[in-house]
Amino acid sequence: MPKMHINKSININASADKIFKVLNDFNQWTSWSPWLIMDPSAKVTVASDSKSYEWEGKRVGSGNMKILSEDGTKSIDYDLNFLKPWKSNAKVRFELKSEGDETKVSWLMDSSLPFFMFWMKKMMEGFVGMDYDRGLRMLKELVEDGKIHSKLEFRGNSSFSGFKYIGIKTSTSINNVGPQMEADFGKLGAFMKEHADIADQSAFSQYHKWDVVKDKVVYTSGVAVKSIPSDLPDGFVSGEIPSSNVHTVRHVGKYDHLGNAWSTLYAMQRGKELKLKKGVHPFEVYLNSPEEVDEKELITDINFAVK
Repeated sequence: MPKMHINKSININASADKIFKVLNDFNQWTSWSPWLIMDPSAKVTVASDSKSYEWEGKRVGSGNMKILSEDGTKSIDYDLNFLKPWKSNAKVRFELKSEGDETKVSWLMDSSLPFFMFWMKKMMEGFVGMDYDRGLRMLKELVEDGKIHSKLEFRGNSSFSGFKYIGIKTSTSINNVGPQMEADFGKLGAFMKEHADIADQSAFSQYHKWDVVKDKVVYTSGVAVKSIPSDLPDGFVSGEIPSSNVHTVRHVGKYDHLGNAWSTLYAMQRGKELKLKKGVHPFEVYLNSPEEVDEKELITDINFAVK
């Protein structure tokens, strides 16, 4: 059986005791779970002592989890059982280490894949690792702010009119997407200040490749325009996102949490809730910007072209 090991961590500005009280109470897990946010209709049953819970949903499958042991406020060990879409067992552990005014929280998992999925080991470690990163970011906000600034709105299918655009196509690592995209939009913003007459719609990013095994992302960030100018700077590209039917999940909140919407749509694709249209890569459209509103109020539509 191919073995899997995940180890992700984050620093939280709170005491280990405060964080521990969230981690050992499954009543609180539902608010920051990176999986349950994708499936709001999932049935969750928490035991009366809050030390175990069960779940069942269309996108998250079914399973159960219980606390095996607790070491003061230093660590917690869990037993995790997946029942659907396939049976497997995992050992999960949280470790908490005080670092000044902060606490380093590490989330670990050891598991194995069914033998027939051996070829997916690196891919699964990459995707589950990204889930852990999403969950830790939400845990951090819950502990520090008392609330998670990430809300999903399931907008469903609609007709997208399409647009011409100018943009910058970039290849980078997964961890560098945020800083690189910020730099790209900085260049685009400077150009558009001198060409305000051609601006048409909101800014967007379209993702052509997201490879967790090779740690490579290829995307185009751009601005919709009425016409393509002839004096594009070096490194700029032009193109068109064609009109098509799209399925949209809207994210309201910080860009740090956009992965919640993307993971939801990919889960819907795997579950055959969506029939994708070939030839149009998925894209996100920014309906406002950090210059206009607080980052907690940012609105982003993530769109998958569908048949």
